[in-house]
Amino acid sequence: MPGDPVNPADAKPGIVFFFDVDNTLLDNDRVSEDLRKYLTREVGASSQQRYWEIFEQLRNELGYADYLGALQRYRIERPRDPKLLAVSHFMVNYPFANRLFPESLDAVEYAKQLGRVVILSDGDVVFQPRKVDRSGLHEIFEGRVLIYIHKEQELEDAEAKYPAAHYVMVDDKVRILAAIKKCWGARVTTIFPRQGHYALDAALVAQYPKPDITLERIGELQEYSLQQILTAAGK
Repeated sequence: MPGDPVNPADAKPGIVFFFDVDNTLLDNDRVSEDLRKYLTREVGASSQQRYWEIFEQLRNELGYADYLGALQRYRIERPRDPKLLAVSHFMVNYPFANRLFPESLDAVEYAKQLGRVVILSDGDVVFQPRKVDRSGLHEIFEGRVLIYIHKEQELEDAEAKYPAAHYVMVDDKVRILAAIKKCWGARVTTIFPRQGHYALDAALVAQYPKPDITLERIGELQEYSLQQILTAAGK
């Protein structure tokens, strides 16, 4: 099937483009802001603030954003609050397709002309797949979706599922790009779209080596030829 990972024994050398989701293809900061406004309206400002406190605690524990997990913990503190059901409905049915960055799908279609495209994301096992599905990305990537707890620690598995002569990693977090570059070296081109609060945090970005290619927006990927992308990996 087109969407299935290839058997390593049958794989031919080529190019695989790995795309992150949050703040790379999808404006997750806008999603969070919409949730913040909804929580304030439904449960009040103080309860909204408490939810995000729990959210950050959980993210520090797990290493990834777990919106539904934070809601579960919040429920423990307020087990009789019926409005939590409305919040859950809002989160699960959020129109993620409306939050894709402009030209993000054009960038993916362009990458398809150069190699194989795969989603490589972090996240929980319920909300993140739901986000990928409702945004339309699951269909666009033909089911080629990898979601790990810490993707930079799962490169061996990603490589086994999608063997290639060269990889391209598109991600808004320089920390992730630096870790992947350290592992794969010149076999990977790291591409950094400056989108979202992590990418725009100058102090945070300065802590890590400069990615091979920096984009001001994801659509700029279309301005780079395959040769330019490959050559950038050896800098």
